[in-house]
Amino acid sequence: MDGDITLKGAADAPFYLPQGDECEIFTAACDNNLAVLLKGPTGCGKTRFVAHMAARLGRPLYTVACHDDLSAADLIGRYLLKGGETVWVDGPLTRAVREGAICYLDEVVEARKDVTVVLHPLTDDRRILPIDRTGEELEAAPGFMLVASYNPGYQNILKTLKPSTRQRFVSLEFDFPAPEFETDVVATESGLAQDRVKPLVRLANKLRGLKGQDLEEGVSTRLVIYAATLIRQGMPVDRAIQAAMIEPLTDDADVKRGLRDLVNAVFG
Repeated sequence: MDGDITLKGAADAPFYLPQGDECEIFTAACDNNLAVLLKGPTGCGKTRFVAHMAARLGRPLYTVACHDDLSAADLIGRYLLKGGETVWVDGPLTRAVREGAICYLDEVVEARKDVTVVLHPLTDDRRILPIDRTGEELEAAPGFMLVASYNPGYQNILKTLKPSTRQRFVSLEFDFPAPEFETDVVATESGLAQDRVKPLVRLANKLRGLKGQDLEEGVSTRLVIYAATLIRQGMPVDRAIQAAMIEPLTDDADVKRGLRDLVNAVFG
């Protein structure tokens, strides 16, 4: 079943540079048993933020990467054959509910529709998880927190959250950091000097301006970090940008030529 667990302390928290009061809102939601919904483009730091906050709060974290085939059973659990016997195996959501952990559903709208139905009783004052297969009705252990994310700009009318679901969450909107913040993030994560990172960030923002025109998605902060990492390892700048900031964005040869022209305009 899909789901990775991590448990770290505040000293081991993954690097995250706050852009506003998102850390305070997340902490307040955690303290008051409120579910949190993170909205923003791919690669802008949503997953890193959740990992950072889980570590800061000293909480176990179950992360589930949602996809088209992810069903409620994948989250809750199922009976499996083990050693000739049929045994029940908890899914990541059930484990988080039992243990009082954070369960993070990344790109929740990609999952099948039956998933959101399961989440509803966990996101109001009931805080319960009915398990039809076993007849249990689990009350969430103290500390349980449900966090979900999605990319509103990428979804179409067939893949979105119903208002009845969205209104069960405290929502935080994420976007790519301002250039000075993104420069700090990329320099810290990659180890490349800030003066060499600045033109990469400038290029990234120009590429993001093409979203919806030549590109389906803008370049993520993650990809900028990849490019900076390759450059720090000694790769020529143009080759690092091609591998990390152009090829991942498109397969169209004409579009790639246009993007390389933009690179030349930025770097000279």
